[in-house]
Amino acid sequence: MIPIEQYYTAPSQEIFDDIQKTAVAIWRGYDDTYGYSTEKILRVEDITNIKDNAWAIVAMFDMENKGKLLLRVKREDTRQILLELLND
Repeated sequence: MIPIEQYYTAPSQEIFDDIQKTAVAIWRGYDDTYGYSTEKILRVEDITNIKDNAWAIVAMFDMENKGKLLLRVKREDTRQILLELLND
């Protein structure tokens, strides 16, 4: 379980970048007929690493896509913190 203080504290820039880049890659994989993916990508790309913004990126996904994010991140420390977050 992630302590509430940690939830509202930005992760390292490396973890944030891993989450952000992976989230964008997942959104790029979806049909964009109605611009939904483009809208999400633009929102994610504009987010900076302050407070709980990394977790806001994760919250944009449903459970299936959170699982994809967990499997696709590059860093083990990112995977660990996502596991803690998703198991809360």
